[in-house]
Amino acid sequence: MPSKMLVESDPYETRIAVLEEDRLAEIYLERSHHRGVVGNVYKGKVTRVLPGMQAAFVDIGLERDAFLYVADVLPEVPAEEEIDLAAVGPEEEILPPPPAVEPTIDTLLRAGQEVLVQVTKDPLPNKGARVTTHVTLPGRFLVLLPTVGHLGVSRRIEDEAERTRLRGLLDAVPHDGGGLIVRTAGEGREVEDFVADQRYLARLWRRIRDTAERAPVPALIHQDLDLALRVVRDLFSAEFITLWVDGEETYTRIVEFLDQVQPQLVPRVKLDRGERRLFERFGIDGEIESALKPKVWLKSGGYLVINPTEALVAIDVNSGRYVGEHNLESTALSTNLEAVEEIVRQIRLRDLGGIIVVDLIDMVEADNRARVFASLERELRKDRAKYKVLSISEFGLVEITRKRSRTNLERQLTQSCPWCEGSGRVPSVATTCLRIRRAALRLRSTTGSKELLLRVHPEVARAFQRDERPIVDEVERELGVALHVQGDAKLHPAAFDILEM
Repeated sequence: MPSKMLVESDPYETRIAVLEEDRLAEIYLERSHHRGVVGNVYKGKVTRVLPGMQAAFVDIGLERDAFLYVADVLPEVPAEEEIDLAAVGPEEEILPPPPAVEPTIDTLLRAGQEVLVQVTKDPLPNKGARVTTHVTLPGRFLVLLPTVGHLGVSRRIEDEAERTRLRGLLDAVPHDGGGLIVRTAGEGREVEDFVADQRYLARLWRRIRDTAERAPVPALIHQDLDLALRVVRDLFSAEFITLWVDGEETYTRIVEFLDQVQPQLVPRVKLDRGERRLFERFGIDGEIESALKPKVWLKSGGYLVINPTEALVAIDVNSGRYVGEHNLESTALSTNLEAVEEIVRQIRLRDLGGIIVVDLIDMVEADNRARVFASLERELRKDRAKYKVLSISEFGLVEITRKRSRTNLERQLTQSCPWCEGSGRVPSVATTCLRIRRAALRLRSTTGSKELLLRVHPEVARAFQRDERPIVDEVERELGVALHVQGDAKLHPAAFDILEM
């Protein structure tokens, strides 16, 4: 499908949008003062080994210790069909088969041990980064696996003849006992391209090892490319008709980078000189704002409700204003077919991960459920992230698991509400008024003042002047005081102060 990439950069942040058929499909953000750490290589020290969790914590110099799971320190001999590397792009990762006898974490690591690790998941507000001892270094066409002796081809290259040809070419590429994987961008390339890529990656690995030997603990040994070059390296290909760049310095760096790795794509890179910013002109800012809201409207009048929780992401499909033309079953079918396309777009755009449960509108006929599920699978194939999807259950639910290596859009752009502390709810005005009544009446035997000042949120103050006026009268009567109510917009809606005057 025809795709475009937009890169908008300024001294404070870089934003990258991927458009498919002129609709926003993916968004990438990086603030200059808070770069992600996925792909970075650190020299760290094991601080704790937890046999009960089969994991260890490693100090790599970040605010929280990183988490190292036992599977990430086991010897790897990956099967080719399991290649899907999260650190360089979800299309290729290495999943080790279970060994005959599984070592335990306490036989592999000990507290105080120094280890070289690579970050596979950025830290979250309540979790440290996820790391692995199996370093993977991505180039343009290859991924170098310096600790794994394996040659393979990305499973996203599906043509068997091409896969066979690429396997043959890899045999002619030196790999010094390490492993190599042909990335999706390597499709159609020749052995000279792979040899040049391997030499660059081998030099990089030697530099990492040499630096690690001399570095103290903890220390950053290798930092991955910044967002603009990383996304261009991993995503930009012949399927993109244009790469628009807003920012001369970033434009120059992208052109110079592509000139080294894929010069035939350089003519597709365009410097935007428009008066309006790139994202504004393409309507990306509005799309981002919409992606932070729970409700997503469909063209038919139906809508989705997306609720991320601690355990999973719930997506509810509703027919809304759409009433259909024939019967309930056809209405459900057409709404669900429209919804699954938007659901996958929103999953990619918001970068939702973990367990995702989709509650479709109930359909009675098995053929209709099959049509909707086939459409969902077709849309999910556009996603670069690794996922698994289960068939529609008898309750009309679809379960999806999706791997995510970076912080999702909501966490990047928002913070927990100081009023509701993330719950999305605050006590009602009536509830707050009754709490104030109970607190005030407890002052019967302690206050000697004849006047009290009650500071509350303006909405609560208005309630005390109207529907809840009897509470004010009761407090004045029971305490023998004059109660003055003052509204303060700086107060939490449920907070209040009772002060003697």
